[in-house]
Amino acid sequence: MSDYRSKPPPRRPSSPQPALDALLAEPAGDPIRRALWLDGLDRRLRPHLPYSLAAHARLANFENGRLVFVVDAPVWRAKLRLAAPELLDAARSVGIAAAELVVKTAVPVAHPMQAPRPVIPLSATTQQALQAALASLKEPGPSDSHVARSGGAGFDDDVGSDDAGSSADSDDST
Repeated sequence: MSDYRSKPPPRRPSSPQPALDALLAEPAGDPIRRALWLDGLDRRLRPHLPYSLAAHARLANFENGRLVFVVDAPVWRAKLRLAAPELLDAARSVGIAAAELVVKTAVPVAHPMQAPRPVIPLSATTQQALQAALASLKEPGPSDSHVARSGGAGFDDDVGSDDAGSSADSDDST
């Protein structure tokens, strides 16, 4: 009888493999490889875009001879279509058999508007504390002399009324 044994499958090295390398080694890594390839192609084509357009356009796909770019506004779509011949030539120069340029406009995601927060009125104590703090920042001038005499903050509800100032003025004039 023959002593035939099947060979066990070769073992992988026992050293740990970086996560990305492990994923790319499997068939599940195909979408990642494609995304990395598209990113590399985008970086090679980006210098051929007009400077003002480069920040607003991104290569989204290449399939069946069609370069698909995504832009963030219709104005950039029009500008990219004007630059199509140069961009297709640049793609051919790096070995991509591009025959057509497709430009899609992606509408920016609108964040839902938050309801304005209701304004909470200040309590009387808080309002008085803020007025006192503001009064302490001001240097007393000739018009603030009645504040220093009364010991108050100078922000009474009747500021501008003539009863406090008129009695002082009437005493001085007689």
